[in-house]
Amino acid sequence: MAQEFSRVVEDVKQLSTAEKEELQELLKRYLIEERRREIEENYKTSLGELRDGTPTFSHDPDTLGSALSAN
Repeated sequence: MAQEFSRVVEDVKQLSTAEKEELQELLKRYLIEERRREIEENYKTSLGELRDGTPTFSHDPDTLGSALSAN
């Protein structure tokens, strides 16, 4: 995977400025779409927990950090 990534990076270096800018915009959109899917999945999980009566709430920063890093 690292070699493949390195190859992609080298290929990107060879692109024109306009192509690099277009690639940047595409990546930005892909990341936004990915984050939206993640938010939707978290919403569905939370909604299911709420319906089941199993949501967990905490004000403890350590507990919150553990819960967030588990996802």
